[in-house]
Amino acid sequence: MSEPTTRPGWVSDRLRDEFPQLGLTLLDVELERKLGRSPRGVRERLALMANRFRGADALVLRQRPVPHAYRVFFRHIGLDPDVTRVPVEAAAVERLVKGGFVSHGLLDDALTIGLMETGVPLWALDGDQVEGRLGLRLSGEREQLGEGNDATPLPPGRIVIADERGPISLLFGDVAAERSVTKRTRRVQLFAVVVAGVSALEVEEAMWACAETLRS
Repeated sequence: MSEPTTRPGWVSDRLRDEFPQLGLTLLDVELERKLGRSPRGVRERLALMANRFRGADALVLRQRPVPHAYRVFFRHIGLDPDVTRVPVEAAAVERLVKGGFVSHGLLDDALTIGLMETGVPLWALDGDQVEGRLGLRLSGEREQLGEGNDATPLPPGRIVIADERGPISLLFGDVAAERSVTKRTRRVQLFAVVVAGVSALEVEEAMWACAETLRS
């Protein structure tokens, strides 16, 4: 099986003008087996990560370059990072509350490993449910997130991740149910939102950590 390689998503001209360094990085991962419970080695890796991450680490986390970059971007798009935590800070708080990184299955664990090792948040889609290349744009009039009875109307002007069929996710939000990874998924498409202050190397490191875990 060939090794996956990252590729860029597209960014609309309007967003590019406002946020010149905003980007989207994509990675397809072909699965060798059905997703389910994490193998022992992955659960042990989560436990080791939790042991290395304690209260003192959480206090200084926001001062580190990557979390700080996402905090700055949150403010630029109107989110208060002290209220709506950036993903790595949210995961750190959950670790402190629960006393560790609780295993939630191989996909969630792989995303957690990529996030906590680099600070870069990742999301996953069923690659066979994506049409064309993913990108970042603003939602239009009368668009909705998802399809069918579970679709949610979107206010115009929100930043969304979208493909040729339409919006897949709000920026830093959950993925539409019909595009989400399931036990039937055979190809996972990872994506990361890149902001000013986060290097391509850090994004690739997060994606490789996640991809290697998924294929473990």
